[in-house]
Amino acid sequence: HIFITAKLPDYIRVGRNDCIQKYLFLTTSHDGFGSIMAAFTPVRIVCRNTLNAALNDCNNCIRIRYTASAHDKLNQAHKLLGITNQLADELEGIFNHWAKVQITDRQVKRLVQMAMAPNKETLQHLKTGKIDEFSSMYNNMVNNIMEYSLTNPTHQGVTTKGTLYGCYNAVSGCFQNVRNYKDEETKFKSIMSGHALTRTQATFELCNDFAKVGVNALN
Repeated sequence: HIFITAKLPDYIRVGRNDCIQKYLFLTTSHDGFGSIMAAFTPVRIVCRNTLNAALNDCNNCIRIRYTASAHDKLNQAHKLLGITNQLADELEGIFNHWAKVQITDRQVKRLVQMAMAPNKETLQHLKTGKIDEFSSMYNNMVNNIMEYSLTNPTHQGVTTKGTLYGCYNAVSGCFQNVRNYKDEETKFKSIMSGHALTRTQATFELCNDFAKVGVNALN
């Protein structure tokens, strides 16, 4: 399998100085099976964490079949650029709004606990206060994210300290900059299509709910 990233012009800007680079990411294999996957991937410059997020039920990637004609491939490319522009504009608006939404450390921990819950049973234990039922792996993951959120210099800025945007960045940043992986390939797959992506997406959805209804999103 191979992959290519192409940096796009301009940035997503949060506040005055927090810039997010825009990339197109493509991956394919040499075995002749499957398809070419192309996706929009924003990357926060200050700590190099990838901010994968799907908005308004719109997937941020498309798949191009090897058997597609040149005309079909051009149509797919046009569709991808449209998705990229849509996501970039929406993300800029959402992140700037989140940077103005205050959230306490206790609320951040609750949101992280919900986002990292591996199953419904863990969520139920969280709601009923049965913290003794949590696994050590789960507790360690939550604690690592909280430590990263509270102590890392990239989360002490105007846009991130005590804000919902900072909470979201803490999760994505911890998976990419703190968590240990077996090797770089495992890390790459987890961030782009595996566990790290699903947990980051769960965090995105919870942050979106918190921005709309406040602490009620954490009940």
